[in-house]
Amino acid sequence: MNSFAARTLLKPLSFTFAMTLGATALASEDAVKKSMEAFIGAPAVESVKATEYGGLYEVVLKNGQLVYTDAKSSFIIDGNIIDTATRRDVTEQRMNQLAAIDFSKLPLDQAVKVVKGKGTRVIATFEDPNCGYCKRLGKELAEMDDITIYTFLYPILSEDSRTKSDNIWCSKDQGKVWTDWVVGGKAPAVAKCDTAPIARNVELGQSLRISGTPTIFLADGTRIGGYVPRAELEKALAAVKP
Repeated sequence: MNSFAARTLLKPLSFTFAMTLGATALASEDAVKKSMEAFIGAPAVESVKATEYGGLYEVVLKNGQLVYTDAKSSFIIDGNIIDTATRRDVTEQRMNQLAAIDFSKLPLDQAVKVVKGKGTRVIATFEDPNCGYCKRLGKELAEMDDITIYTFLYPILSEDSRTKSDNIWCSKDQGKVWTDWVVGGKAPAVAKCDTAPIARNVELGQSLRISGTPTIFLADGTRIGGYVPRAELEKALAAVKP
């Protein structure tokens, strides 16, 4: 058999082999999902995906947790995978991907808006008025320029947090009152209005699995959980593609 004929015969065989591997992977992922949910005792698995590392499967739970197991679900690894060749934290990178959002779908009309300078850089934050790290973030943001900040009031710490959020939202100058509070410690005056947007913020935050404040979203959808100093935030903003 000449080499051309051999290549001609091998092409359909290679295609069939690739298709078989793909079907096997899908079947294994489905089996992993079933066995994991049987172990947990509830339909708690959101997705299963084969990884490139040691025959492991990535299992994303509906609560946002990411764990690993093998094809038989004979063990569960709750930890991070580090690629020794590239020194990348594979788990952290994947969690960032899973946590990213479509920024354009945020209901910005439910947020307190503050514009500094030209405001060409844009972020959205979810913050509780009584969150200590939110106040630290507020002081960092006060020193930044050329940024637009949409703050979703997210009162999850106490009843007083909801009271302060309502008063801030109902104030005539929301941005000033919010800044006066988180930066200067000046409590918002009592004010009345329709505070339904605050309740919608809580529902939105829960749907985005925001369990702590502050939580920051960049314009490309990247999520930053927790307080970050100004230098780190500046670096993250610089990496956002226009």
